[in-house]
Amino acid sequence: QAQLVESGGGLVQAGGSLRLSCAAGGRTSNNYATAWFRQAPGKDREFVAAISWRIGGTYYADSVKGRFTISRDNAKNTVYLQMNSLKPEDTAVYYCAARLSWAISPHAYEYIYWGQGTQVTVSS
Repeated sequence: QAQLVESGGGLVQAGGSLRLSCAAGGRTSNNYATAWFRQAPGKDREFVAAISWRIGGTYYADSVKGRFTISRDNAKNTVYLQMNSLKPEDTAVYYCAARLSWAISPHAYEYIYWGQGTQVTVSS
């Protein structure tokens, strides 16, 4: 079983940047796909970005495309989410998730491992 631990959240002004980290421990595999989701108060959890450990392919939600970048460090078993040009509507709890497949997916129900979440707040 894999354990995921997020870090890097915080408070930032609009237009600023943050980098989130997701460290994977326990039984991990290069066959996992890892994604970031976010959930704002009163809203459903939504897909942000995903990356395949094996092939390095990436996929982004339209709302973050061009502003956010997902990447991985295989040696550190860590996935990153670089967030630039942040907007107040990016405010949410950000979750890291992994699924037992190298293929990436934007669907939360296909991910079985989840981190505890990290708060990102963007002030206007």
